[in-house]
Amino acid sequence: MDVIIINQEEVGELLPMHECMEAMEIVFRGLASGECLLPLRQIMWLDERVGALGMMPSYWESSGTIGLKAVTFFPGNEGTEYDTHQGAVLLYEAKRGRLIAMIDATSITAIRTAAVSGVATKLLAREDASTLALIGSGVQAGVHLDAMMVARKLSAVRVCSRTPERAQRFVKAVASRHRVSIEATDSVREAVEGADIICTVTSSADPVLKGEWLEPGMHINAVGSSVAFTRELDGEAVQRSKLFVDRRESALNEAGDFVLARKQGLIDDDHILAELGEVLTEGAPGRTSPDDITLFKSVGLAIEDLAAARYVYDKAMQNGAGIRVTFGGARRGPD
Repeated sequence: MDVIIINQEEVGELLPMHECMEAMEIVFRGLASGECLLPLRQIMWLDERVGALGMMPSYWESSGTIGLKAVTFFPGNEGTEYDTHQGAVLLYEAKRGRLIAMIDATSITAIRTAAVSGVATKLLAREDASTLALIGSGVQAGVHLDAMMVARKLSAVRVCSRTPERAQRFVKAVASRHRVSIEATDSVREAVEGADIICTVTSSADPVLKGEWLEPGMHINAVGSSVAFTRELDGEAVQRSKLFVDRRESALNEAGDFVLARKQGLIDDDHILAELGEVLTEGAPGRTSPDDITLFKSVGLAIEDLAAARYVYDKAMQNGAGIRVTFGGARRGPD
């Protein structure tokens, strides 16, 4: 039986940011309506947590597909020629369980993560939000810039990284792609002061954004941490914010920004106001005041990978992208 293999470059061509954001809105509505199966991810850590293998299965009834993302996470790759996330999304049809596609997970993960933040920003940021602070300068900083440009009309972008040199390299790399003022700053505090939207997209295990720096009306996308023992925001930042998540069960178990603030006694489980899908379906309100500080905590869900992979697969089938290989699945031998 034929299986389509779609590589990293092809995923980027088949999954532009604005289309991925639309796909994420659809699947989050499906998640809110109960048509998805989504167990918690399993993570196998290597010694001293230098790297991990994550296994993320999901099922989306209306798409007729089952998916599994198998991805490695090596934070030490940041700044090297290798991405921190590498792997594959396996896409199966749900009627007979046939494997129908193997799709590069590096690009799927990068694009869908930023696309979900883009959806959250459309829902939660002030309509007049125009100044963006990017904390981090890796792959996610680049795709988040793309997503924020779709979500809001930006007039200024400030970037802060672990070193000023890395921030400057990022600015130089992306400036020609966007018609907006982009500058590097020397500190996180300088980047976020007066910002309307903040995206934390680092690999830091310790807080980089402090609650004392937050101002009324800000919206924050906290993206970098997806495990319970690391965080980018300190407890005060979480406490001061109206908190929205991709999924409650995942946030309660995996979102270090939330889990560690709760461990400090600063918040409890009720601090989570709603899931993104509940806001999309109007089952819960989003921002209710221009002065709200809204926080979207993303841990990344397998259903996002499945939705992105299904979208890529359908477009590949339409335009002949990818390569076809004969794989297993056919029954052999006597009845």
